[in-house]
Amino acid sequence: MNLSATLILAFGMSLDAFAVSIGKGAVLTRPCFREALRTGLIFGVIEAITPLIGWGLGLVASQYIMAWSHWVAFTLLFLLGARMIFEGLKDKPDENLTLASRHGFWILAATATGTSLDALAIGVGLALLEVNIIHTALFIGMATMVMSTLGMMIGRFIGPLLGKWAEVLGGVVMIGIGVSILLEHPGFLH
Repeated sequence: MNLSATLILAFGMSLDAFAVSIGKGAVLTRPCFREALRTGLIFGVIEAITPLIGWGLGLVASQYIMAWSHWVAFTLLFLLGARMIFEGLKDKPDENLTLASRHGFWILAATATGTSLDALAIGVGLALLEVNIIHTALFIGMATMVMSTLGMMIGRFIGPLLGKWAEVLGGVVMIGIGVSILLEHPGFLH
């Protein structure tokens, strides 16, 4: 996977965390940069760890399905992208939230884990493609940290509306990457 594909994947993976961070920022009184950076670091570290776990799981299975790896990667990316699009378009009831000045660590960690489950599946797919997982995981973690920090800072101005569309865009990016993997596979179109 080349650098541009890695960057697209990293920012595509970070869009669900961005969407959630906008919502997190929207429910705080006035999120300061320190709180936004703290949220970004928590989300980024967890998002960087999960593809490593998935990659390890994928290595165990890769010898059995290497001939089908491009289809497995495409299917995983397509399903995750479709889920993100569905979740982004789904009507969600408004919640009555009390404005706070800070989110608790465990709440942020649980939220980050929830948004990073797709990165776990991506890690499985990346093991099948034999990419440099450390390099890719670091890019995913850094992109998530930047996007989550940014999402927190602009969350109170934009609110959940953009968060919904950011998740849809993330799903479209996932599906696009899956299609490009399929098209780049030797012999796919021949």
